[in-house]
Amino acid sequence: MENIFEKIVELQKTGKSFVLATVINSDLSTPRDIGARMAVLPTGQIFGTIGGGDIERTVIKDAIKMMADGTEKIKKNSYDLTSHQKTKKDIPLGMMCGGKTEVMMELYCQDYELVVCGGGHICENLAKIADMLEIRYVVIDNRPEFANEKRFPRAAKIICGDFEKTIKELNITSKTAIVIVTYGHKYDYVCLRASITTPAYYIGMIGSATKVGELFKMLKKDKLELSDKVYSPIGLDIGCFNTPAEISISIIAEMLKVKNNASGKSLRISC
Repeated sequence: MENIFEKIVELQKTGKSFVLATVINSDLSTPRDIGARMAVLPTGQIFGTIGGGDIERTVIKDAIKMMADGTEKIKKNSYDLTSHQKTKKDIPLGMMCGGKTEVMMELYCQDYELVVCGGGHICENLAKIADMLEIRYVVIDNRPEFANEKRFPRAAKIICGDFEKTIKELNITSKTAIVIVTYGHKYDYVCLRASITTPAYYIGMIGSATKVGELFKMLKKDKLELSDKVYSPIGLDIGCFNTPAEISISIIAEMLKVKNNASGKSLRISC
């Protein structure tokens, strides 16, 4: 039998949205006892059960609506398993078993995440900042010595493999930021080419203005349209780009500026 708690941990690690439905009260004859749990994905796929039948179908429908709305993080629904008439307190189901069930619905939203292409010094510093900000991050590199758990102990995922193939296989959404800091122009371009077709909200690529201009020309030759999601040369102008730490601060600052639709200006008060 599948362990619901292990599945919840797995869903959180992969950054998937879901609703956890838990029976918190039951009166008279009900399909499942207090404590029964079920995780519902946006597709309607479920893990665990709270009793099957009409109650489960109704809870799944309510969970999908909750994820689509995204306004309520937690709510309690009361289901009347006997009545066919809706009341202010109860949702009617008209089941044969009778009784009432209260279900706690908890929404776990997909978090914003960072995908870093290239596991070098800049990535190490990006990882440290992401750890402090509690941003989930994935590291991609085709060199085993730069893509391992010892180097990135708190990464959600570390992938040692082909850059382009990996980007295409990842679950990249509108809550994903992609930072391209590989060890060569060739791989930077491969990552850029794969990234611009994704729904990522931010795509940043390191490089001088000259290098970036050349790579943009290559995109045009490949008949690929440059998206306004691409930020390259990468980072906010903070006046210092001498160390991997300084570059990483600049990158994260720009990424957060885009995510939060902020101005990036100083908050100082003029005298």
